Amino acid sequence: MGKMLEETSLEELWQLFPIFLVEHNPLWKVWYEEERNTILSTVPDNIIVRISHIGSTAILGIWTKNIVDILIEVNNESDLDIVKDILTDNGWLCMNMSENRITLNKGYTEQGFAERVFHLHIRMTGDHDELYFRDYLNEHKEIAKEYETLKLSLWKQFEHDRDGYTDAKTDFIKKCTDLAKCEYRGRY
Repeated sequence: MGKMLEETSLEELWQLFPIFLVEHNPLWKVWYEEERNTILSTVPDNIIVRISHIGSTAILGIWTKNIVDILIEVNNESDLDIVKDILTDNGWLCMNMSENRITLNKGYTEQGFAERVFHLHIRMTGDHDELYFRDYLNEHKEIAKEYETLKLSLWKQFEHDRDGYTDAKTDFIKKCTDLAKCEYRGRY
């Protein structure tokens, strides 16, 4: 048997799990709802404040990575670890932990991507800029198409460099998020 994913270097992971973009898939919403229901049936009711479909699979009509991003917001720092522990006991892999942020993945195997792949972001309530970005692009289709064009232009250049791909999109995302915060003041 090969190395476990947790023992694999970042560079090896980027080779095994390259950036690839696909046309928008309406099943992503279904996959999110199914995973949301599973999470909510696993984690005690009083811990999760909000669970949301975020990321590009939540933006209608654009090419993106075939990875469904989910955001869980909790009220207490101790709840971050409770959610992490429950979900890692139920098949999720903990890929990153920092102050008040935990990222879990599901659908990554030693052979590559599974059919359904998820990134789960566990955060404190209010740490949800992705909601502004998602809604802004869904309500401004021309901006969503600009984002799609940017993603497509970066795809091959950063196919095996996920951090570089993310960094190259940061200015665009920050600009749109700032505009959304002004436009949607008080929405969240």
